[in-house]
Amino acid sequence: MIIDCHAHLVPPGLLDAIRANAAKFPSIKVIEDGGSLGFSFAGAKPTRPVSKPLSDIAARLKWMDTQKVERQVVGGWLDMFGYEIPAEEGAGWSRLINAHLAQTAREEPRFVPLATVPLQDGALAAEVLREAHQSGFKGAMIGTQPKGKGGVLDDPALKPFWEATNDLGSVIFIHPVFESGDDRVHDYGMANAVGRITDTLIAMSRLIYAGHVGRYANARIVAGIGGAALPYVIGRLRRNYQLDKDKLGDPDAALAAMYYDTIVQDPRALRFLADVVGADRIMMGSDMPFPIGDLAPLNIVEDTPLTPSERISINGGLAQRLFGL
Repeated sequence: MIIDCHAHLVPPGLLDAIRANAAKFPSIKVIEDGGSLGFSFAGAKPTRPVSKPLSDIAARLKWMDTQKVERQVVGGWLDMFGYEIPAEEGAGWSRLINAHLAQTAREEPRFVPLATVPLQDGALAAEVLREAHQSGFKGAMIGTQPKGKGGVLDDPALKPFWEATNDLGSVIFIHPVFESGDDRVHDYGMANAVGRITDTLIAMSRLIYAGHVGRYANARIVAGIGGAALPYVIGRLRRNYQLDKDKLGDPDAALAAMYYDTIVQDPRALRFLADVVGADRIMMGSDMPFPIGDLAPLNIVEDTPLTPSERISINGGLAQRLFGL
């Protein structure tokens, strides 16, 4: 089974539901834009509008057929997770998104949905995650910055959420958000090329040093974008750990315990990732439908020096086990 472990989907029905239920979300400004919607959360600058490829299911299935992808793991769109809005409102927003992702997966079983949760409140995030598992989700896609720009995933207030991920054995896919946290990347297309990497690197490094990867070992944590720069900086992470072992989590143990996608766009980088973390921790991914992703994702696996059994695992074997497909 060929499985794309990293993609995004905004079900068409969700946009209609947002329009119909706008009064329930007073902290969200819905912006009509060319037949689509953009959003402003709690007065923050507007997101981009939802692009047609995010909602075009027929085109997505055609692409999957062309790429020989049998199943696709889909989270929502990070720009619209809305971590900045009040917690109860955020829980309702997450539930609305999850209901439409679940409905789409029922109608088209080739999609494997990942829930979203209101990370602005750890207890509510845990509650929504448990509800999602009860309705068939295997885990969630979460952003790197809860509570908005500058938020951290090791925030003590998120302890109930991380405990729930451990109890449930959730697959938790960690993904960069709309704002990287560094205004220097807003030129030259660097928000995608660099900002997503630095955002993920910082968020994951905090989780590692906080000890979360070991403490919540039953959660299956996926570090998107090939682990960002984690494999390349493991020597520095290790050296920093050795200077303060009594207070920091072990980065080598953490990297060995997590999972990764193949979205590194260079076979040399994928080979290096496999050398550092093991090919058995890597899953093929596309970041569909975003152009910065890998829209022919089987090619890099074929072009990287790997054994046949490693290719089978990367192209779907590992994802099949993690998601119980």
